[in-house]
Amino acid sequence: MRRSKGWLIAVIAAFILLNTACAQPSQQLPTGQAYLTEEHLAEQSTVLLNNNPQVIPLQSLDKIKVASIRFINSNAPVFDSLLNKYTRVQSFNGLTYNGVKGINTLTDDLKLYTTIILQLTDQDLNNNLITNFITTNNKLKNLVIVYWGNGSWLSALDDATTVPIIWMKQTTPVAASYAAQAVFGGVAITQKLMQTMSARYVAGAGFLTAKTRLQYTVPEEVGINANNLLPIEDIAREAVGDHATPGFVVLVAKDGKVIFNKAYGYHTYDKVLSDKITDIFDLASCTKISATTMEAMQLTEQGKLSLDSTVGSYIALARNTSKNNILVRELMLHQSGLIPDIPTYERLKPSDHSTDSSAAYPTKIVDHYYLRKDYFKDVMWPEMLNSPLRTRGQYVYSDLSMYFMKEIMETITATPLNVYVQNHFYNPLGMQTAGFLPLNRFKPEQIPPTENDTYFRHTLLDGYVHDQGAGLVGGVAGHAGLFASANDLAILYQMVLNGGTYGGIQYLKPETVAQFTAKQSNVSRRGLGFDRWDPVTTHHYPSELASPQTYGHTGYTGTCIWVDPKYNLVYILLSNRVYPKDLTLFNSRRIRPRVQDVVYQAIQKGL
Repeated sequence: MRRSKGWLIAVIAAFILLNTACAQPSQQLPTGQAYLTEEHLAEQSTVLLNNNPQVIPLQSLDKIKVASIRFINSNAPVFDSLLNKYTRVQSFNGLTYNGVKGINTLTDDLKLYTTIILQLTDQDLNNNLITNFITTNNKLKNLVIVYWGNGSWLSALDDATTVPIIWMKQTTPVAASYAAQAVFGGVAITQKLMQTMSARYVAGAGFLTAKTRLQYTVPEEVGINANNLLPIEDIAREAVGDHATPGFVVLVAKDGKVIFNKAYGYHTYDKVLSDKITDIFDLASCTKISATTMEAMQLTEQGKLSLDSTVGSYIALARNTSKNNILVRELMLHQSGLIPDIPTYERLKPSDHSTDSSAAYPTKIVDHYYLRKDYFKDVMWPEMLNSPLRTRGQYVYSDLSMYFMKEIMETITATPLNVYVQNHFYNPLGMQTAGFLPLNRFKPEQIPPTENDTYFRHTLLDGYVHDQGAGLVGGVAGHAGLFASANDLAILYQMVLNGGTYGGIQYLKPETVAQFTAKQSNVSRRGLGFDRWDPVTTHHYPSELASPQTYGHTGYTGTCIWVDPKYNLVYILLSNRVYPKDLTLFNSRRIRPRVQDVVYQAIQKGL
């Protein structure tokens, strides 16, 4: 590699430059057509080199640990923010590791990371320390170089033959955003070198990639005028101002592109913590499709679960009960005859719980509230197995059906539901927040609280599941208990909308997705696990303008996920409308469908 004699001067100058830049507010991205113009320029100037092993787009997100290192890239905040849409990426400021000793310290600090993304500029490549860092770490780690500049310093990377290089001439915030998305396949790389830049990087060199993950862009990218989405702001002001909910987050993805993702209001009405698009919400019954149904689909296509088998064929204790001959299909359609729920929490005895954890009281319900060992096995499960049946074949929405599905699937896989979906879906997809028991991984400040429970747990529920039954089983249930951010759900349901494929990996077969999401009942609008568009048009469910192909679910806490294949659309709204107590205003004001209507109206109006 080319060495600069004035490397020390360059390091000092770069250090001053970056620290000056970091003291300033981050640059704002343009909007509308201005964004599209810069995005097009970035696309036309982006070239991928040295991708023989097909490292780019990055794969196996559940098996790699990624770090991003900046030196004097002033657009690093934008770049790192976009990287973190796809998987967790730790950012490092390379210039805080000054001199040879500092660079060695940086290498040591990266020891637990498998993949290192280097953000480089012309000035960085004219720095002996940095090029030496590349040579040394290429032997130890999987490196990816993202280089913004005129290309004259590509020759400094002639020896880095095994390091993928994404090079673009543009040095704007939009170019930084585009490059980050290119690393993960959020955008395709379509160009090759137009001219020879060095002995290795000659005209015609380059590798092309396909778009395999979500892109993050502006509404105009998909033919929507951003101004036509402004009525969402009015609905938000109404909802928050009238205390229908403290706040909410909305995400809209169309044509595989996230075009709208905003947070409104606060975690609570005291307005201390503003809602953020990264906030983690209690999804309530959206758990049914985002966890339980996902596993059911995968096990069905693997031949391990049969929709036409009986509960008794999987669960031995059901064989001498009225639940023996219920079909799995009937559970998934809510047509099994099961009653809606059993409020066991109302019959808890003082001996059933303790303020301290112990072998006798191992199940944590909330802080200082522990349930006795085997309470589900001894009390809840027998009550469910012996509960009365209504008429089979009729539609009765029942949480009990998903308790049964969880028991069936855990019997098949010998794996807890939360572990299965984490390992088979959430982690491989790059979903960073999705999962049960969020307080095991995240701070309460990242989770908007739900109800101030005055009748069961006697505390404000923040990070603990709102649903009482799910609470009694320790936070992991088939009908409730899942927490996630809007971006995570967008990833999951873009995979479903894609027919089961995302990031180049097939999680589900298209025919499985089509079967479960289609109308499967003669007596209701339901699919298998999924709720659907209501053919009674006066109900305007889930939205006045949703197509008959629409499927998804709502959650009691004020959440919803709707996928409309006709419009290639994913719509997500997450709220904590039950804070501080369960009121009806959020539902009676129809906040979720009204926001959804605005999205459809904007699509119809176009540009």
